[in-house]
Amino acid sequence: MVFIGLGLRRLGWIDTSFINTASALVFRATLPTLVFLSIVRADLDTTLNPALLGFFVAATLASFLFCWLWAMRAAPPADRGVYVQGAFRGNCGIVGLALAASLYGDFGLSAGGLLLGVVIISYNALSVVVLTAYQPGQAASWGRILGDIGRNPLILAVVIAVPFAWSGWQLPNWLMTSGDYFASLTLPLALMCIGGTLSLSAMRTDRKLAISASVMKMVTLPVLCTFAAWLAGFEGRELGLMFLFFASPTAAASFVMVKALGGNDRLAANIVALTTLMASVTVTAGVFVLRTAGVA
Repeated sequence: MVFIGLGLRRLGWIDTSFINTASALVFRATLPTLVFLSIVRADLDTTLNPALLGFFVAATLASFLFCWLWAMRAAPPADRGVYVQGAFRGNCGIVGLALAASLYGDFGLSAGGLLLGVVIISYNALSVVVLTAYQPGQAASWGRILGDIGRNPLILAVVIAVPFAWSGWQLPNWLMTSGDYFASLTLPLALMCIGGTLSLSAMRTDRKLAISASVMKMVTLPVLCTFAAWLAGFEGRELGLMFLFFASPTAAASFVMVKALGGNDRLAANIVALTTLMASVTVTAGVFVLRTAGVA
């Protein structure tokens, strides 16, 4: 679907206006609907795992600190914040959830939806910390950040859905069916939009830093974090789900945040593009290794 989006953009069948509108529709409506329905249908006794959520937060924080230390060696000061965010912040809301649904069905959607709440909060907070640290004259407005997190459609979907799942309330069949139709737009539309935003020509600049951050995001961190999760006792669907979230390419939102804070948005865009292209190889290879080893 990503490459179909790239092809449609080159043919001129979709343009920037379509991509912006479709991306907003996915973020504000269809993806929250998908997450809500998946959690409502979930057996929370099976999918709600505090140990998994806690480990993912700890792994995210460790990855963030590791990337920051590495950036102090690999990147010039002006680009360190962009490098760190690109190297640790994954597109779990679209790519991670799509892969989880493909491999693990309803479990992947429901457990992945719950994990998304943790992901959104941790990624946004840590990204602001590192970007403002290296952007002169910029200061983090934590009130605004917390407000944005509190209004995030994905977090709202999780917060509203969990009481429904716990209580066992049943929504009318016609509403569930309509919701399924609407939610089914999410994954193909979002993945095509990602393909439509890729710019192969833009990757010719800042190649060294972009490649370094991309390898960190798509190879080094997924291997280290997944191995640590296995050592911690996770296996089966839970280990596979965490790998898919760890191995997701850099989130497009990272570009938006860098641009808003006046950072090197060209480097941010290159990292997003490179990691998205690499994902088709690295994620496939990772799933193959985990399945072959019989641990996921």
